[in-house]
Amino acid sequence: MSHSIPRCLVCELDSTEVPLIELRYRDQSYWICPQHFPILIHQPQLLVGKLPGAERLEPHEHD
Repeated sequence: MSHSIPRCLVCELDSTEVPLIELRYRDQSYWICPQHFPILIHQPQLLVGKLPGAERLEPHEHD
């Protein structure tokens, strides 16, 4: 992914269309836009197939 144009993991828009937040995971760079950042925190299972190892990420527990 590091050699291609950075795109949001979820919507696949690039930085000419939306702001992007860089994630470093397993020594790789991944990108996500602010609209989809809550998925990473609250519903990481939705990133399975888009982010390697996402099936092992635990969602944030709400009090």
